[in-house]
Amino acid sequence: MSKNITPYKDSELGKKEQVEQMFDTISGNYDGLNRLISFGIDIKWRKKVLQLVSDKNPKNVLDIATGTGDLAILMTATNAERIVGLDISPGMLEVGRKKIEAKKLSDKIEMILADSENMPFENDTFDAITVAFGVRNFETLEKGLAEIHRVLKPNGIFVILETSVPEKTPFKQGYTFYSKNILPLIGKLFSKDDSAYRYLSESASVFPYGEALNNILRKIGFIDVVSMPQTFGVATIYSATKK
Repeated sequence: MSKNITPYKDSELGKKEQVEQMFDTISGNYDGLNRLISFGIDIKWRKKVLQLVSDKNPKNVLDIATGTGDLAILMTATNAERIVGLDISPGMLEVGRKKIEAKKLSDKIEMILADSENMPFENDTFDAITVAFGVRNFETLEKGLAEIHRVLKPNGIFVILETSVPEKTPFKQGYTFYSKNILPLIGKLFSKDDSAYRYLSESASVFPYGEALNNILRKIGFIDVVSMPQTFGVATIYSATKK
């Protein structure tokens, strides 16, 4: 299990409340900084997630930790009848709703404020569930994953896109330097909350990835668990299903 890293070290709030506060604070410039930090490569990763989901022809899709809705918007290409974006941050959801309205997709995507570790859905509800850069923000990782397992339909697909740490030289050293020095600096220069980008860097460095996360997914009850490293291992896509 990963070390419990929180956005604000001096705060008396729990991790869940701190994460909500953090994303509310940075919601206005989150999209632009996301593209800058990843050099735009995250768009390519999201399209791979889309392909995995599209191949299953889902009727309904849930995007957890949807943020400003990038992945939920992308999921409209699956022709799913229902797409739900769920997030704990009202600020991020508000930005997402404006993007969805601008793209005239309000009739296809529903954005809801809810806790990913206690979701307002019946068992076996969704054909596909996605989480992009969100599972490491769960207050209790296994509880969040168990809740996802509960609302996923049998034979449905669950796809995670999350940061990971390259294991080969020189990519490992380059990633460590970038994440510890450049990423927090970008956050400090372009965001009014530099603690947020320090947290995003620190949480990524200690979060279980690869086979470690695969094993946690299997422990929860997921089957056919596969991890696919992306771009020298700086991110990983995981897919799994349910009996």
